[in-house]
Amino acid sequence: MTRSEAREKAFLILFEKIFNDELSVSQIVKDAEENDFIKINGFAKNILDVTQSNQEEIDEIINENSRGWSISRLPKVSLAVLRLAIGEMKYCDEVPVGVSVNEAVELTKKYGTPEDASFVNGILGTVSKSL
Repeated sequence: MTRSEAREKAFLILFEKIFNDELSVSQIVKDAEENDFIKINGFAKNILDVTQSNQEEIDEIINENSRGWSISRLPKVSLAVLRLAIGEMKYCDEVPVGVSVNEAVELTKKYGTPEDASFVNGILGTVSKSL
């Protein structure tokens, strides 16, 4: 599994978490794997772990950089992608920031709209300058 594929699977788990906040990420992963919906590798697990354990800080970063938008009003695809990318950019030193931004924009293009992709690119561009 490539890192891009692992990232996409991590995104799908985080997206699911937005709609099932009462479930833990590990429970969503377990359920998905048991039903042969998704398999994740160590890289995806690492991104999920750092994103979840730092979600409060990540959400603050999103709020600070998304002028005029609160987290509750963001498109869910954009929110999941932003959480994943900022978690990766801030806590996964082995991945270059530019790669994280590019992968996030590509995920947003695949699952969101062109406007969402532009929004995500803008937020991550601003965040990347402060890291």
